[in-house]
Amino acid sequence: MSNLTELTAQIVTARAAKTDMSTEEFQQEMQMVYSFLKGIEEGNIQPAAPAAPAEEPKLQLTIKQAFKKDEVICMLCHKGFKTLKRHLATAHNLKPGEYRKQFGISSAQSLAAKNYVESRRQMALDRGQGEILAKARAVRAAKKADVPAVKTKAPVPAVKEKAPVPTIKKKAAVPAVKEKAAAPVRVTKKKKATV
Repeated sequence: MSNLTELTAQIVTARAAKTDMSTEEFQQEMQMVYSFLKGIEEGNIQPAAPAAPAEEPKLQLTIKQAFKKDEVICMLCHKGFKTLKRHLATAHNLKPGEYRKQFGISSAQSLAAKNYVESRRQMALDRGQGEILAKARAVRAAKKADVPAVKTKAPVPAVKEKAPVPTIKKKAAVPAVKEKAAAPVRVTKKKKATV
């Protein structure tokens, strides 16, 4: 009996620490948990197996549903973003081209929200980026006009044969060095001394 009381006290105090309870709610919670634990001990109540969290079936999005004015919804995780490029790289380890191919998205479709693209475009125009871009296009067009329309490739030179490698001449054998004969050692006899 004391074990049930102690367990009940531990369970309810842990719950009360996380949620605000009045004294009446605390007492009701104690009674409910105690009766539940007593029922389990007596075998009247079967403890429920922990329920697995039910996964929500993810509906397939159409391309029209995924690309809205204010957000773009990722077709993999169904989260909304202003632009998908960074999200695809960090969360799904995909490149934009792979994502497009996987879901059949045309390359003309931007992977950013329409309002976001328009606001960035307007900011660029306000800073004068449009004029800079127009000048760069004019310079590029002028360079194209100067270049002849038909480009001819230079003829490919014939394959040159490598010159034969000269043969290595063998050097004449060097005569062996003759050593001089050792000079004969002269032995001299000592004269006997007379006393």
